[in-house]
Amino acid sequence: MRHVSLRGAVTAALCLATTSVIAQVKFANQGVTDTEIVVGTHQDLSGPIKGWGVPAANGMRLAVDEINAAGGVNGRRIRLIIEDSAYDPKKAVLATQKLVEKDRIFSMVGAMGSPTVLAAQDILLDAGVTQLFPLTAAEFTFRMDPGKPQERLKFNNLLPYVESTRAALKYMVESRKPQKPCIMHQDDEYGRSVLEGFNRQLDAMKIQPASITSYKRGASDFSAQVAKMKSDGCDLVVLGTVIRETIGAIAEARKLGWTVTFLGATPTNVMEIPALGKELVEGLYAAGAFEVPYEDTAKGKVKEWIANYKKAFNTEANTQAVLGYNTIMTFAFFAKLAGKDLNGANFLKAMESGQAFVDIFNSPPMKFSTDNHLGSTATQVQQIRNGRWTLVKDGLLF
Repeated sequence: MRHVSLRGAVTAALCLATTSVIAQVKFANQGVTDTEIVVGTHQDLSGPIKGWGVPAANGMRLAVDEINAAGGVNGRRIRLIIEDSAYDPKKAVLATQKLVEKDRIFSMVGAMGSPTVLAAQDILLDAGVTQLFPLTAAEFTFRMDPGKPQERLKFNNLLPYVESTRAALKYMVESRKPQKPCIMHQDDEYGRSVLEGFNRQLDAMKIQPASITSYKRGASDFSAQVAKMKSDGCDLVVLGTVIRETIGAIAEARKLGWTVTFLGATPTNVMEIPALGKELVEGLYAAGAFEVPYEDTAKGKVKEWIANYKKAFNTEANTQAVLGYNTIMTFAFFAKLAGKDLNGANFLKAMESGQAFVDIFNSPPMKFSTDNHLGSTATQVQQIRNGRWTLVKDGLLF
């Protein structure tokens, strides 16, 4: 009896502590009516990473349609408003201001890109709007300053670039024994996060990098960077790149007759790279979160999802579509958990409850708490073999 009472007292104390913390947060409490929940996002629909933004947006649309067709979230339909940032931080800021002030969104869900999300993040937090599951794994999207209660409004469910790069690089160093690892990274928040993971892991393993080189976002010529890495004798190159830049860098290496091993950060683990790069990218390794779904090998709900996506958008589903779809499905799970009286405080309690969202793609369960706003850190290493991504090693943790 005394044990039960003690456990109840501890539970009550934790509930009071959580309530006290949430009470310090300012919420906008907008975007919810008796019939709908308004959420917003900004994606690159016309810029350098539209190969990410367009399918991610389509995945979000598909999720909204499925949820609404099934009766919505506790009887409320989701209304999704999508703005085009063109991967431009200034446009992302304008889009965010519109979504918050004019459209009066309840949450920003699945916004695209490290520099664009960073530029607009304070607008959301200052207004009391939750920033959920942005399509960037930069640490600023989930790290919280205890002295800044508004930072409790940000959550992410993607592998952090720093930790996923460390886990994948550690595996490659231990399995392939490179002597001169190098990195080429995009010169922005995303690329610098990959660089940080690269540097931290080499430092932990007491290995000196042979070469560090970067390029400006939107660049298309990588001849100088690749020539430098080849001249420096690199035998493993980490790529903090996206789609076009990954293919371009490897193509330049092949042009020079250089057959070095490449390891991409998580944004390279997409179907477009083997589809567009073809034989040039055979053998490329990448960090990833889940096995890439292919129509001819998918089963059950995943196979049905692939068919539904193709029917809706007349194109093949891909990794980016999965990520976009999951942002809305994760939001809906926690919004439903918050109950019929959906407001900022109840939603934050649901998000921090420790309840786990499990998707259909066999990703790690996503759960959050009062002191951890990152859903999962499990990493895989995959490799392009015969034109498709193949699992090499899973369950890597950092």
